[in-house]
Amino acid sequence: MQNAFFSGLSLGLSLILAIGAQNAFVLKQGLRKEHVFALCLACATADALLIALGITALAQVSAIFPAFALVLRYGGATFLLLYSLRHAYAAITHNGTLTPANQPKTSLIKSLATCLALTFLNPHVYLDTVLLIGSVSSRFPDHRLAFGLGAVTASYAFFFSLGYGARFLAPLFAKPQAWRVLDGAIALVMAWIAIKLVWMA
Repeated sequence: MQNAFFSGLSLGLSLILAIGAQNAFVLKQGLRKEHVFALCLACATADALLIALGITALAQVSAIFPAFALVLRYGGATFLLLYSLRHAYAAITHNGTLTPANQPKTSLIKSLATCLALTFLNPHVYLDTVLLIGSVSSRFPDHRLAFGLGAVTASYAFFFSLGYGARFLAPLFAKPQAWRVLDGAIALVMAWIAIKLVWMA
């Protein structure tokens, strides 16, 4: 059981460490110190639900929704491309700093909606959680729950560390140039993910 837990933990961390839509959004909100706890909780809980789906009902989901992957791929690619363009525009026009008075506030509902859209409209989330973790869990037929708990623990630990650890970078992001670099990097990552999704077709 212990081996299954740490296998799930290590796999979860290895998958989630790559920069993605969720990570970039949580990082930016952590820098802004805006709705950090709620967003970290939402991201980690979404991952937990998908991991649970992967280790308990992978075969059933594939049978019931045979065209789901195709719809998800193109819908997700479109959303990520639009998100990329938004950040590209911000990278060109951003003149603000991390000073709270200069930050336009975003409502909790709008932030959560963006966060959940970036989560559930990104096909890579399903590939990593439902498909990959679900498939690897089959190696531990008697300890699937322990494996899944390890992967879920990785998500919670990562997102809360990212969200609350981002504030240590605040002095760096007191300069507009740093925000432009961050927005530019997010735009490139989102565009690259969208392009790769279309190429998978």
